[in-house]
Amino acid sequence: MANEPIIRNERVDDIPILLTQIEGMGVQSLIDKHFPRHGNWQGLSLGSVAVIWLAHILSQADHRLNHVQAWASKRLETLKTFFGEELGELDLTDDRLEALLRYLDRDSDWYSFESELGGNLLQVYDIKPERVRMDSTTASSHCGINSEGLFQWGHSKDHRPDLAQVKIMLSTLDPLGMPIAAEILSGEKADDPLYIPAIERVRSTLKQSGLLYIGDCKMGSIATRTHIVSGGDFYLCPLNAKQVPSKQLIEYLQPVWDGKQELTTIDYDYADGKNKEIAKGFEIDISQTTKIDGNELTWNERQIVVRSFAIAETEEKSLRDRLQKTNNALEQLKIPCRGKKKLTTIDSCQSAANAILKRYRTSGLFKLDIQLRISRKIKRRYLDTPSQIVEETSISLDFEIDEDAVLRQIKLLGWRVYVTNQTKSLLPLKQAVRAYRDEYLTERGFARLKGFPLSLTPIYLQREDHITGLIRLLSIGLRVLTLLEFQVRRNLEQNKEKLT
Repeated sequence: MANEPIIRNERVDDIPILLTQIEGMGVQSLIDKHFPRHGNWQGLSLGSVAVIWLAHILSQADHRLNHVQAWASKRLETLKTFFGEELGELDLTDDRLEALLRYLDRDSDWYSFESELGGNLLQVYDIKPERVRMDSTTASSHCGINSEGLFQWGHSKDHRPDLAQVKIMLSTLDPLGMPIAAEILSGEKADDPLYIPAIERVRSTLKQSGLLYIGDCKMGSIATRTHIVSGGDFYLCPLNAKQVPSKQLIEYLQPVWDGKQELTTIDYDYADGKNKEIAKGFEIDISQTTKIDGNELTWNERQIVVRSFAIAETEEKSLRDRLQKTNNALEQLKIPCRGKKKLTTIDSCQSAANAILKRYRTSGLFKLDIQLRISRKIKRRYLDTPSQIVEETSISLDFEIDEDAVLRQIKLLGWRVYVTNQTKSLLPLKQAVRAYRDEYLTERGFARLKGFPLSLTPIYLQREDHITGLIRLLSIGLRVLTLLEFQVRRNLEQNKEKLT
């Protein structure tokens, strides 16, 4: 009787697509090239282990090490199609995955790998970089804090100030959202000084000038702008309230209120096909001069003053709400009750009222009238104590909203100043505002990195070298996702087709 064939059923799912995409990016060969292995390493190469783990993470949305071996054992035939018959379950044990993370933790090897990977991807996929978007995020963990370690207390972008965090700085290409450089830093770091090193990493990878760097107001420091200009590049970012105080903003806006400044209407095309007016603005040309390495550097800067309708509406609603809360708190201040300290002087009442105004950020928007009242009454004689006149003091507080001040405040709401050294011909006012509004591209990348499908958080690892290696591995995964989308969009556009 002839031997009957053995048939094994395996779920293929999206594994062939993911492995083919990762193979086309050259991830496996570059990891094997840039991360020399210890002589005792046997079996599947380091790059192959990384590729299989990446496929598992992207397919299962799970970075846990102890799930990979069991997952691969149910798909061995599929994986052997890509990696050969020598592939076995023991190639994907926890120990080998931890070793992979320790290799990826090596800074010098990672920087050379990331630089060559970025350069190759631009050539293979014929990507012409023009804009680089920069931003940072944080990832929280329950692991302990080491004073010299990555995880520290800091401003949490996950709204978890009770947890230690690590900071991740991403530089991505517009409009792909593909990472060019990923920096991993301790969680207490401020964003401002992170931009210049990140820009240098991008320059070492792309090896070209004339790029437009887009970031938030933390990129707007004069040092960062000077560094960008000195390298032959351009910037686009908003300025914060310290860089453009209210007095200066009022000077910019006075011609608008006087009807002497013409405004440009800015519209935006939404994904659902609708077009809507979102803002109005104008621009001012100024000259910036600073010194770098003892030499004077001068360039032309455009300050784009824009009023967002949506932001103005939201801020006015918030202002009205804070005014009401302030009003309620001042009313409560007037009511004496048990357990509350009695206000006996004008200064104490003024201090309490000022604290309320500061709490709700409504200073200067209320008219306060605080008066000290003295009343006299006769205290009747009692036993040997003769009758006497007793003086009693009380504090009266009257207040009302200063409507003129509120209207002046409302006129300032929604206005923001953006700066760029890009010329008007290459970046008109409308395009500058639209370019900054595309910041959702970076936020979408962060959402994928920390959530579905790359699943950085919650972080199940404890060792910092393992966590650094994992973040770097996941940044490769983010490149895989963005390039898959890019290819789909490009092919649909070339074939003049749409997804149904």
